[in-house]
Amino acid sequence: MKRRVTGIGGVFFKAKGDVASLNAWYEHHLGIDYKSSGGYPYWQWRAMEAPERTGGTVFSIFKSDSNYFGSPEQQFMFNMRVEDLSTLIETLRNEGVTIAGEIQEFSYGKFAWIVDPEGNKIELWEPTGDSEFPGGMPMY
Repeated sequence: MKRRVTGIGGVFFKAKGDVASLNAWYEHHLGIDYKSSGGYPYWQWRAMEAPERTGGTVFSIFKSDSNYFGSPEQQFMFNMRVEDLSTLIETLRNEGVTIAGEIQEFSYGKFAWIVDPEGNKIELWEPTGDSEFPGGMPMY
């Protein structure tokens, strides 16, 4: 079976309080650099099976009232890096997985969303070629 997920593209969660204060806490205590990353810390890595191929993972805190995750109760969302998003979405649809919305395309890749059996929205991301989004990915 072809791999569906190739890595974690991002870890997103909602702040109960002020996002800027929580960002400052992570920066001060854990050294997560918000300033030079355009506000979205991003760690670049290499694929073990193909070290010439790079990828990255973003860490982002959202406002508590963000509706980007789907339901107001959902406090976190994973962004999973995938290959061939269109085919994967069709496969998942045929397997009975709930698809949330339509595929969206941006200069840095294609996005789609699915919902797991417990109602958690999951973001799927197919990066465009080897391009990444150094500070250029919009967060909602």
